Amino acid sequence: MRPVVLAAGGTAGHINPALAVAQALLAGGQPVLLTGTPHSLEEELAHQNNLAFTGFVVRGLARRRPWTFPHTLWLLVQARRQARAWLQVQQPVAVVTFGGYASLPVGLAASDLKLPLLVHEQNARPGLANQLLAGRATILALSDERARAGFRSARRIVVTGNPLRAELLGWDRAAARQALGLAADGRVLLVFGGSLGAHHLNTAVLQLAGGLLTDFPDLTVIHLTGSADLAWATEFINQAGLPVERWRLLAYSSAMGELYAAADLVLARAGATSLAEITALGKAALLVPYPYAAADEQTANAHRLVEAGAAEVWLDRELELPGFDQALRNLLTDAALRNALGQQAARLGRREATAAVVDLVNELIAGTFPASDSQG
Repeated sequence: MRPVVLAAGGTAGHINPALAVAQALLAGGQPVLLTGTPHSLEEELAHQNNLAFTGFVVRGLARRRPWTFPHTLWLLVQARRQARAWLQVQQPVAVVTFGGYASLPVGLAASDLKLPLLVHEQNARPGLANQLLAGRATILALSDERARAGFRSARRIVVTGNPLRAELLGWDRAAARQALGLAADGRVLLVFGGSLGAHHLNTAVLQLAGGLLTDFPDLTVIHLTGSADLAWATEFINQAGLPVERWRLLAYSSAMGELYAAADLVLARAGATSLAEITALGKAALLVPYPYAAADEQTANAHRLVEAGAAEVWLDRELELPGFDQALRNLLTDAALRNALGQQAARLGRREATAAVVDLVNELIAGTFPASDSQG
């Protein structure tokens, strides 16, 4: 059987939706090949999930270093040529891209070869790679309706939501807490900044650690620091004499379903995949959007939840202000507020997003997609 090629890379926000779709396609008997950049997070996660992986050397556009543009473009031209040759050998029935610069070579090559192409955009404000590919796509799938305004042309646009891995949805609170060795009735705060961590967020919340653990004796914090910050965060906790069993530090976790289910409150960046998970699972959240994204897409992502009363937001530049500590304490103290945020979040969640994207892929495979412009 001819495979479906999935292309994603750069961050877990792009990679995790690809993995979710890969799992669903494989469960239905459809072969899958994953592509991205070599020696990357996407390659690591592909191997962890027993997926065949091929890498193409390409890098993102460094807008603050315009003198690197010629070399970046040269890498893309080379990678596109290599991807085209590779696709001719693999003969996929369809190609699906999930954004990030690593998806560009395969997406462009698929267009060159006139292969059915599905482009999926996770954010409310689309990234450059997807904007470049959208006009070439057979179908453009959106996680957020507001992203439609960021695309000038596309043959067919469908709002699907953001695909989620199946293992995220299978846990309940009691089972998760038992598996993690947590008290059934204690408060649990889950902190993370995305696949690469968030140094400023890590620093700010660690400064509050002693006071939080003292003033909330039943509190356990599970803090995913990212690999770059784990060592110094561990040293900070040890030097402060804080109980490591109550402030648990991890670089990264592949068991996010357990962690979400166990948590009463999430403190996180506002990446599209994180928000898709938070809403699908109905979790109360305090969001700190990453302020340096090219399109400021995390602020746009978070704004949708705030408008719906589904989360609270704090600005990154104000993390050192006393109000951040107070906002976090208010949410840890007020169970009714957490419940209200979680209920509103659940109303925004799209637990069927993976199936919706897989249905579109199956349309491409069957050749039943519309031949002319339409809006979904």
